[in-house]
Amino acid sequence: MELPTPVLIHNELIGVKGGAGSLLNISDFGFYEVNLTFGSNVHRVLLPIATTVIIGKEPEAPEAAGLDIER
Repeated sequence: MELPTPVLIHNELIGVKGGAGSLLNISDFGFYEVNLTFGSNVHRVLLPIATTVIIGKEPEAPEAAGLDIER
């Protein structure tokens, strides 16, 4: 994954459910560094990995990801 990359962010601590953002860095110290949109402003935020879900904004096709889905 190339950084920065557009993502959707879920984090209960700050009340974000599917917030649009950009993943900038994944720290060895246990947090994501993201630019997160709050209203009309963009803020740099450090979010703990343990309580944050990061989802790539663009879906990947199973064939492109090299996955074999058994049905």
